[in-house]
Amino acid sequence: MNVPSQFLFTVCQHGAEDALKAEFATTWPDWHLSFSRPGFVTWKLPDGVKLAPDFDIRSVFSRTHGFSLGKVTSDLANELAIRVWPLVEGMPVDHLHVWQRDSAVPGSGGFEPGRTALADEVAALIRDAQPEPTGDRRSPINRTARSGEAVLDCVIVEPNEWWIGWHRATSLPTRWPGGVPLIDTDSSMISRAYLKLAEALRWSQLPLAKGDLWAEIGSAPGGAAQLLLERGMYVLGVDPAEMDEQILAHPAFAHIRARASEVKRSEFARVRWLLADSNVAPAHTLDAVEAIVAHDDTHVRGLLLTLKLPDWELASHIPEYLDRVRSWGYKYVRVRQLAFNRQEIFVCALKNRSMRRFKPRVHVKRRRKEA
Repeated sequence: MNVPSQFLFTVCQHGAEDALKAEFATTWPDWHLSFSRPGFVTWKLPDGVKLAPDFDIRSVFSRTHGFSLGKVTSDLANELAIRVWPLVEGMPVDHLHVWQRDSAVPGSGGFEPGRTALADEVAALIRDAQPEPTGDRRSPINRTARSGEAVLDCVIVEPNEWWIGWHRATSLPTRWPGGVPLIDTDSSMISRAYLKLAEALRWSQLPLAKGDLWAEIGSAPGGAAQLLLERGMYVLGVDPAEMDEQILAHPAFAHIRARASEVKRSEFARVRWLLADSNVAPAHTLDAVEAIVAHDDTHVRGLLLTLKLPDWELASHIPEYLDRVRSWGYKYVRVRQLAFNRQEIFVCALKNRSMRRFKPRVHVKRRRKEA
């Protein structure tokens, strides 16, 4: 089945549009920029090019994507909802995903991406205007789609301007409304690192189990450690800064108050997973991680690395960063700008794609160490 549209939509972080466009200039040089607003970009395919509904866009900066069917405009929400369905032209619809484009960079002024009351209200109006299905047959609203299901997309670019799209859910992010996982942003979280790691674990699908030992480079104040501890992990936090008191009090957490370069490699001998999120340039993060995982006494199975991009032009070096990670023996490497990332990207790396667990469960010895 080829979708009758020569246009595609992509959704990205507010402010990441230029990085997305530069990426497409390399990956899809024949695609032409069509329409662009912060967080939302559409493209025109070359004449005669047809894409399958489940095509892979191979993008770091696109949260989700699909075929663009056009836009509807009106000052009346009910009228907008009625105008949506003629654009679908009888294509199958199993789910209805409606979201607002990002109004700011995640974490700025309290903004976080994801479901909003307005998006849910618009979704209900569109579903009620659906011409054929009624009752239980109407499309579910803003739920995670199953793999292979058909999704009708509505991006609220402006309150009176909705862009309509369609895609076949394949990868996990394309199953989420707007490419954002449904995560409860509980106000009790210690820091936003909690949200980033929650999304990263869903996206990466790492084969974790309670009792796994993690090392976290750049752990203060403890948002990511909080999530890992909630999930029954043991955490070795490495950071010269102070940790949150509730994290320090947890029996499965140990703090080495030092920089990673100052820690003996033997401290990481039993670590199975390494998480790094330090406010330094990508090269410095990679230097710190390499010094740990390349040592003969360490056997880290998987990495989750946040690489900061203080300058968007650093995005052109992403292939080099990934090659460096592969050179450490991590054959399966993926990269994505998470919805809850800021001006940064997230790298997941495994020694191989399907690894069996080590049977012994490792416990962290309780101590604090000063640099």
